[in-house]
Amino acid sequence: MQKFLIIFLLIGQVLMAAKIEYIEVNDLKVPVIFEEDNRLPLVNMQFVFQNAGNIADGEKPGLAKFSAAMMGEGTKTLGSSAFAEALEAKAIHISSSTGRETFVIEASSIKEEFDETLKYFDMLLSDPNLSMDALKKVKSVKLGSLARKQNDFDYVAANELKSIMFENTPLANPASGTLESVESIELKDVKNFLTQHLVSNRLIVVVGGDISLDDTKKKLKNIISKMPKGKMQKLKTYEVTKEVSEKVLKKETEQAYVYFGSPYDMDVSDEDYYKARVATFILGTGGFGSRMMEEIRVKRGLAYSAYVRVNINKSGSYMSGYLQTKIESMEEAKTTVKEVINEFVKNGVTQDELEQTKKFLLGSEPLRVETMSQRLSRTFQNYYRGLPLNNSEVELQKIKNITLDELNEYIKAHREILNLSFAIVTR
Repeated sequence: MQKFLIIFLLIGQVLMAAKIEYIEVNDLKVPVIFEEDNRLPLVNMQFVFQNAGNIADGEKPGLAKFSAAMMGEGTKTLGSSAFAEALEAKAIHISSSTGRETFVIEASSIKEEFDETLKYFDMLLSDPNLSMDALKKVKSVKLGSLARKQNDFDYVAANELKSIMFENTPLANPASGTLESVESIELKDVKNFLTQHLVSNRLIVVVGGDISLDDTKKKLKNIISKMPKGKMQKLKTYEVTKEVSEKVLKKETEQAYVYFGSPYDMDVSDEDYYKARVATFILGTGGFGSRMMEEIRVKRGLAYSAYVRVNINKSGSYMSGYLQTKIESMEEAKTTVKEVINEFVKNGVTQDELEQTKKFLLGSEPLRVETMSQRLSRTFQNYYRGLPLNNSEVELQKIKNITLDELNEYIKAHREILNLSFAIVTR
């Protein structure tokens, strides 16, 4: 334990170096999250566009992910193959991805090639390969992937649960879209999406490595100044439906896939988030030793694993979990899930459970911040949630000091997690 704490203190010194500065361009102040780390001659950079992820798909679910894949097809001038070859020759990596709320373009390279990285990054932003050939290629890949997922019953059940919990909202749609929605995506849809969302008004820059902040800001300003300014729309928040429901899908399967979820009344900037982290670890995030795993697998042998997590986002917060079991054990497993959560809310946790959780969360902290990418991601999340940059360290101290009474009072106050909805795939 002492060894882990020493390592954490050393890493903490690096974390404290993270800072927020701004690039003033086109009457905007674009935030730049920066961390200098000269232990290795590497650089990592992300352009994160807010309110531009899957939640912004609009009428065509999967459009954000599709657009990110199109950004992976290189520039129109060079084409997909030549652009990829140019990057490979200099060991430069550039990729695009989407989350629930964000669209991210990431670049990494060795220090000596950072200027070249920025050159290709700029080329991609200003001249993406929005051609019919690229569209057909991406669509073919996406449709093939979706077709295969129709027999991935974890995927099917998870999407069905989202459709129940967030009915009639953008969060009800599968992030990858459907066969019908992806088939309907046209080139104009991608162009409109990228034009509207990849704009400087929505941009947060995250960059770190063996580089100078002042020099990097000058270079980035040149790229950002060429981007359309656009508009930043306020991200909407969606609540889990109050109506408890259950949906059973019949498939040719040898197992029952049981997914469940409930509301979780918490905002991203809630100061009690650390309590949710501890409570959920004990309930079902902690694997072996968690309440859910103990009852579902160890005591009753109903499943190999059972898991519960809390998802706290700007656009909506909820609790969810899953397990696989024998078809004939489905009803018993579902009943057991309800019983475990009922008991958890009614009587809270034990002192031993709390102490074991503290030891794990504090002792494993160095593993969560051992790479620059991990540290930058954590700093970004703190900033994005409107929290101090060192909030993760503050949370660890709060976890260390939390008492059993404080935690159980918190658990008993969140009775909304008893309102469980189920999505089940069975035969």
